[in-house]
Amino acid sequence: MDLQSELLKSIWYAFTSLDVEQSGKVSKSQLKVLSHNLYTALNIPHDPVALEEHFKDNNNGPVSNQGYMPYLNKYILAKATEGTFSKETFDELCWTLTSKKNCKPSIQQGLCSHKDCFKLFCLFNLLSEDCYPLVIIQPELEYLLKKISSAMSVEWNGTSLEELLSQNAALQDGMSVWEFLEHLSAGQLLHVESKEAFSLAVDDVFMEMYHNIIKKGYLLKKGHVRRNWQERWFVLKPSSVIYYVNEDLKEKKGEILLEEGSVVENLPDKEGRRCLFCVKTPVRTYEMSASNVKQRVDWVQAIQTALRLRAEGKSSLHQELKLSRRKQREAFQRSHSNQSSHSEPIAAEALQQSDPEQQGETESLEQHIESIIQKQREVEAKRKEEEKQEREKQQAIQRDLERQLEEAKEAKEKLTATLTEMEKEVKQQKKRIHELELTQVKLEEALNAQIHARLEEDTIRHELERQLAEEQKKIAELLLHQSQLETLAVRSQEDCSTISQQTEESSQHNTEEVTVHESTSTVTPANIQQPEESGQHNRERELLNQSTTTQMLKHWTIQLNRLMKPITPGDKVEHLPVKPTCPRQGQALTSTEFISKVQTSISPEKGNAPNPTATQEEEEQGS
Repeated sequence: MDLQSELLKSIWYAFTSLDVEQSGKVSKSQLKVLSHNLYTALNIPHDPVALEEHFKDNNNGPVSNQGYMPYLNKYILAKATEGTFSKETFDELCWTLTSKKNCKPSIQQGLCSHKDCFKLFCLFNLLSEDCYPLVIIQPELEYLLKKISSAMSVEWNGTSLEELLSQNAALQDGMSVWEFLEHLSAGQLLHVESKEAFSLAVDDVFMEMYHNIIKKGYLLKKGHVRRNWQERWFVLKPSSVIYYVNEDLKEKKGEILLEEGSVVENLPDKEGRRCLFCVKTPVRTYEMSASNVKQRVDWVQAIQTALRLRAEGKSSLHQELKLSRRKQREAFQRSHSNQSSHSEPIAAEALQQSDPEQQGETESLEQHIESIIQKQREVEAKRKEEEKQEREKQQAIQRDLERQLEEAKEAKEKLTATLTEMEKEVKQQKKRIHELELTQVKLEEALNAQIHARLEEDTIRHELERQLAEEQKKIAELLLHQSQLETLAVRSQEDCSTISQQTEESSQHNTEEVTVHESTSTVTPANIQQPEESGQHNRERELLNQSTTTQMLKHWTIQLNRLMKPITPGDKVEHLPVKPTCPRQGQALTSTEFISKVQTSISPEKGNAPNPTATQEEEEQGS
């Protein structure tokens, strides 16, 4: 069936939905709107001049389906090109127009949803006969129901369909799409346990038959650049093999065009991969790996089928299968009609003959006819037996696939559980690493604080050692200076005692001179006054020297007492613990031990040091 015949089926539904009176006539305005919508859906440039010319307002214009067909064939169907428009969008437009009128609410309230009804509508048009009104005959209906049951992994039972056809004889010649949807939604054609499973099965069959998908599934593909193996979702069509990241078909990774000269071949196992095969095109070679041998055989056969369809110029596998089934039915009907046409005249002639010879010939002819019928029965039984074997084979394959699916599910569950445990372990390890990092930061901070404190202690220790050295140096200088002052004081006392003795001697001498020369004082007064004045002057000078020496001695004594009191730098670090004794003998001391030792050595010196205030008071009293 060509593209125009496929499109015409959907257009027929849209046209009949506009025929409200069912008279075969539609108004011009409705046909204009329908034509505009068909132009848009088929991606055809609008021709408003031809449209207005054909639908001009006169009594001779086309108002029936016969009058509309010439315009439809010339301006719409003839310009439609495959690949330039979306056929699903086109069918959805026609479905929207016809479902509003013909689709009963009870259909969508039953097993079939609105989307399921549209997909079944498309599948119905694909398998329906090429005569109008469109109907689907029993063999094609059984084929569709078997496909849906197989997609649900359920064995199809034709009892329901046979009961329905026996109760309604009008359905034996064919079933319309609305009758099909009504009986299917009511559960009279299929026994369905889950509505969701039915929707998934309808979607799978729709993708396979309507979108011409020969086969789909996961395969491992070898990269062309990096040469690594990646799992991809492959979709095989008659003209190409498209592969995606996963089965949601959102991210397309590439396409293998099955051009003339392309071949598919099996490959030996290598690189740790098994069940290998390749698709060789004129451009490059694609290497794939199936999960098992059966999958590889199925994929190789499916790609060979696609290459055969490509070579024969056919675009749909299911269209070819439909034509093949139709040819088989026609051949069977012709053979059946030929057998009946030969048997009827032979039976009439046998009844007219009465002699034994003719009766014998009639009996031989009847035996021949009986043998033909017997052979036909044997052929039919053999065919049923082959169908049964094929069904058992398919069931065995299905059970094997179910077992593999269960194994895959179990492996997936185990893998999921393992991944969950690994994720938990990773989270715990991350948490532990985070705690260790925090502990490391805290330890680094404590280490830095300890290093800083140690540096401060070293600085304080060096400062204390420097101050102690300075104090010891000052003490040595003061002791030297004190000894010098003591020596000076002794010398001063000796000088004072010498001066006092000389003064006493001079005073005694002067007294004697006064007594001796008292008698002559009147005669020589100038001579007497001159020695007295010189002696007084000497005494005053000696007293002045003595007082100066005494003051200097007091001053140096006070300064010595002040300097003899050492500075106690340990007062600035009173917060540090002080040990009464040095814990280490003959070893280096810590800063705390050093301060403790200095304080203990200074304490006795403080007790033995003179009180400068008391010394000063004593000196003042002594003076």
